[in-house]
Formats: sequence, structure tokens, C-alpha cells
Amino acid sequence: MLNLAAILERNAALMPDKTAVICAGVPTSYAELNAAANQVANALIGLGIGRDDKVVLACPNLLAFPTIYYAILKAGAVVVPVNVLLKAEEIAYVLRDCEARAMFCFEGSAELPLGREARAAFDAVDSCRHLFMIGNGTQQTATLELLMAGRPATPCHALTAADDTAVILYTSGTTGQPKGAELTHANLAMNALATHALLRQQADDVHLAVLPLFHSFGQTAQMNAAITAGATLVLLARFEPDAVLTAMRQYEVSIFAGVPTMYIGLLNLPGAAERHDLAAIGARLRIGLSGGAAMPVEVIRQCEQRFNIAILEGYGLTETSPVATFNFLDGERIAGSVGQPLWGTQVRIVDDNGVDVAPGASGEVVVRGHNTMKGYYKRPEDTAAAIRNGWFHTGDIGRFDDHGNLFIVDRLKDMIIRGGFNVYPRELEEVLMTHPSVAQAAVIGVPHATHGEEVMAVIVCKPGCDAAPADMLEWCRQRMAAYKYPRHVEIVAALPMTSTGKVLKRELRDSYTAASLR
Repeated sequence: MLNLAAILERNAALMPDKTAVICAGVPTSYAELNAAANQVANALIGLGIGRDDKVVLACPNLLAFPTIYYAILKAGAVVVPVNVLLKAEEIAYVLRDCEARAMFCFEGSAELPLGREARAAFDAVDSCRHLFMIGNGTQQTATLELLMAGRPATPCHALTAADDTAVILYTSGTTGQPKGAELTHANLAMNALATHALLRQQADDVHLAVLPLFHSFGQTAQMNAAITAGATLVLLARFEPDAVLTAMRQYEVSIFAGVPTMYIGLLNLPGAAERHDLAAIGARLRIGLSGGAAMPVEVIRQCEQRFNIAILEGYGLTETSPVATFNFLDGERIAGSVGQPLWGTQVRIVDDNGVDVAPGASGEVVVRGHNTMKGYYKRPEDTAAAIRNGWFHTGDIGRFDDHGNLFIVDRLKDMIIRGGFNVYPRELEEVLMTHPSVAQAAVIGVPHATHGEEVMAVIVCKPGCDAAPADMLEWCRQRMAAYKYPRHVEIVAALPMTSTGKVLKRELRDSYTAASLR
């Protein structure tokens, strides 16, 4: 038997007064967090919600998220975290697809009307019987506070099996309708333990969690890993560079995890050195984690120099719980590499026939191990297509060096085929990031009448810097092969992003058509 919530119960017993979470400046101890989770779990059980029932959780990085997350697991039910930016129809889709019995939702604000959207979704789905608002609620909606009122904080721990589904995470749906990846208690517990070990975490570590907890990276590599270690989790609901640096200094943060756009934001914050004691921050900060997207080598170099820390880049997907490979503190860190497989995890690079390619050659990355998902919920055909002979096919192009270090070349779907030549956008983005005026760069393929696709670079300049498209094009031509340098350069104020900091390349491709380039 195994229940992921046991990591919270263990530390509540061993170190009840230790601070587990700090949110909006308010500390919550392990004993308090566990007691609150018990109250919610007992309330859910009282409503008849238990093993294998699905409960949707729509909440930003607030104390309510870990409280409800572990409560659902304690009741034996399945957590279905959803992106807080979803609209009513998108939330309704998830409610129907996962057959949710209940939903918890943050009431939101004028800028983030999540409560309104969730209420509309709930009203449209008859099978979801309970809606609890995190906040004030309305006359028609119960609240988390009322649900917990009078409920006992007595221990509650359902006897779930290791291969029972603990969490269903919906993929972004970039290639069709979103699919729910079923992650088991074993998937998530092993991934948290592996992350805990590779970070060499101690109970005095302080994580700054600005990555959304509804996403697999923040959920596993920070929340579950921190709770496993008995460390402290500082929650920020949104990424703002000034707020991040202030929190790092105030709470003596030792571990920060972010996607590349967050590190770029910290590097390019005007006046950072005048407003923040970067030396004091760097003296306490010991590790920076990066994942979710490729980290430009130039950004890694600048961050390590400014904050005097090791930047550990890893690789994984929602379907791999998420961590599959990572750079390790006790091994050689090679710029541009996402490291080597976690213990208990195997990674191969294969050709179109599933045959291993030689070191240095590119092919599809496939993964097998304790981190591989159970499957896509109610989608056996999609599961069979993704997991073949026990290996999960990622859709990413990678290569190994002679020492087994993995390099992600690109996404299969992002690869550009120009005049019969394969062009990998990430390779060009790495070069563009070395330009002194470039803060961010995205390379995409756009339709072309004779070449099939043409290469285009969309660039965001650093504050106070400027660049002319013609000058950038010439700069690229001098540094990139003739078949792959961008023939079109656009300078923009910002790139379209997901809530987790990934560039929406599909949106960029849709925006720039062949007609607009003539």
C-alpha cells in the first residue's frame, strides 16, 4: 500500500512545529497543514467521496492548494489540478472527461475571474455534484471554510495501492483535445524522492515556489520534494522579478525553480542591483532548477555568474511525472545538456523504426521507468500509441554524447524542413541569445512557395536596447549556415506564453503567414 500524502503525515509527526508553508507572509507549520488537510479529507469522506473519485482543483499558489491536494489523496480520491487561466468551456471539458465528483476553485479577481468561469462550468455539468469556492463564495456556492467548519482533524489516510491513480494532469492539447495523464502514487512518490536526493535537500532548505503548483514541475520538484524533505515552501501566486528577489532575501531562499523565461526576467530586471542585495541572495541561494523548456546556454552562464549558484537543467514531461533526466550536483555539468537519467529510469534515442542510434546522432527520445504514467484516462488508443513495448515516446528529438549526457535538440513538431534540410529552432535560438541586445528569441517555420518552409526569428530586445531587423538578419547570416539562417526577423515587445512560461510557437506560426511576409 502507498499513499503520497504519507510524506506530509510523517513530517507532521516528526517536526510538528517546523514551518511547512509561508504564504503572503504567514507561516503554517507541518502540524497545522496536516490538520487542515485532515479536516478537508474527513469532509470529503462525509460526502461519500473516496477511492478513485475525481476532484478538480483550480487554485493558484496559495496555502489552499497543498491543503486540498493532500486532503484529496488522504480521502483516497484523485486530484485533477487545472490551469487557473482556463475558461468555462475548457473547465467543463475537464469536468466531463475525468467524471469529476467535486471541484474546489479559487474565487479569483477582476483580472482573474476564475470563480465565475468555474461556476459556469459547474452549472453545465450535471455529473459534478459539489463546488467549493476558495474565498468568499456566493449564496449559491459553499466555501472551503464552511466545508472545514466543525470537521475533525483526526488522522485520515486511505489505504491506496501504489499503482492507484493519484493525480490526473491534462496536457496542453496542442495536438487535439487535452488528454488526462494518469500518474500513480508510486509515480509521484518516487519522482519526489529522486528529486529530493539529487538536490541533497535538508530540512533547513527553503524553496521559493513561483512555478504554478497545478503544473507537474512545480508540483513534484518543489511541493512534493520540499514536503518530503521537511523543508519550507514559500508560495508566490505569480512571477514578478522584484517580488521574487524580495522573497529570496526576506526568507533566505536556498532553492529556486523556474522556466527559462523567469531566469531571463531576473537577469534583465532594470535596477536590480540597486534595489536588491544580490550578494546576500547569492550567499544563501545554492541551487537554481530549470525545466519546462530549453534553457539557453548564455542564460545559464549569466545566471551562474550573477547569483554564484549551480543551475541544474532537467528534462521531463507531464507523462513522466515529470522528471526523467537531470544534471547532478556530484557529476560534471555540461552546458546545454539536460543530464542523465534518474535512478530507476531508462532513456534511449531511437530512429523511426525504434532502433537505437549511435552517440552523437539525433532521434526520438523514449523513456521507461517508475516515472512513466499509467496511461491517458479513458483513451486506450492514445495510450497504446504513446507507450509502445513499455517505452513512452516523447515526441522530442535528442542525442547522447559519448558519456551518456542527453541533449534535447528540439520538438519533432517544431523542426523546420527548409528545401529538404532539417533545421532545428533551438540551435538557432542558442546563437541568437548570444547577441548583446537579445533577451528572448523564438525561431519558427513559416510557409514558403518553393522551399516548403522558411526560417523566421521573432525577437524581444533587452530593456534599453534596440535592434534593426536587417542588422539582425545580417548578424545571423554571418554565424549560421546558409540553409538555416533566418530570412525573416521580427522585433516584438513580448512573445506569447503559456501560464507555465513556454513560448506558444503554434500561435506565432499562425500569426505570421506567407502573405504577411511578402
